[in-house]
Amino acid sequence: MKFKLNHILLFQFIAILFSAVSCGSDEDSLQRIDQIMNIYIKNSAGQDLLNAKKNGSYSSYAVNDAFGTTDVSPVSVPLKMTTDSLYYFEYIRGAKRMTMDSLGPDNRTYHSKMAFALRRTVNNAVETTIDSMEIRYRWTPTVFQVSEVLYNNQVVFTKAADAPNAINTITIIK
Repeated sequence: MKFKLNHILLFQFIAILFSAVSCGSDEDSLQRIDQIMNIYIKNSAGQDLLNAKKNGSYSSYAVNDAFGTTDVSPVSVPLKMTTDSLYYFEYIRGAKRMTMDSLGPDNRTYHSKMAFALRRTVNNAVETTIDSMEIRYRWTPTVFQVSEVLYNNQVVFTKAADAPNAINTITIIK
């Protein structure tokens, strides 16, 4: 009986010790993750080009990871709609990130590259436009965030290092 009681007490002590160590949190040791992007595509007149029901808009699309392990490495970029019926791509993750530069062990830049194949019908013929998007990420021990987005090699979004977490909204004008 004494042997069994000692094991139970030892198990309880280990459980309490494990709980105390694993539940302790240091707010400063948490890394902020800020990488969600909502991508809108409009024409110069402001027409939503992702609404397939509107004339001249794109009716289908595919996204491919340029750093993928094969020639065709699809990336999931779902098409969503706001409450006021505007369509947008929601990109959270999926494309491979590569180190772009390392300014030190606590400050790095990563980037992803994707190709967007946007299809629409023009004069009864399917027209495909291939666009490129490069996403640059800032990494430090305290933050991992989107810092800059280039669409067809043009900067369309930037974010300061001390900017708060938010859904990063990008509007592409085509």
